[in-house]
Amino acid sequence: MKKLYQIAKLIRSKNAGPFTITLDVIFPDAESYKAVLATGALDKEAIAQLYGIQKDKMQRYELPLANAVKFSYPRAVPSGDFLDDDLYGCQQHAPLVMLNIPL
Repeated sequence: MKKLYQIAKLIRSKNAGPFTITLDVIFPDAESYKAVLATGALDKEAIAQLYGIQKDKMQRYELPLANAVKFSYPRAVPSGDFLDDDLYGCQQHAPLVMLNIPL
């Protein structure tokens, strides 16, 4: 069992407009990208559960030419709102960092 941060080259989050957060996981090579995706640990349902979001609100994109997978989901409040605790969305990747990958 490995943690995602031990395999991925980059794990980040950011705003995708004022109403959406995007999570990017980029792998160093096609081999590690394919191996992690094959485990199912980065399935849409698994990430939705990790973030406490309904799976129909989570979007998942595979980008094989970039050895990357991307997730997008709606923000709880718009960026810059009085109740917003992460204006740029750059701290939302934290749950992914320690995600167990069965490799």
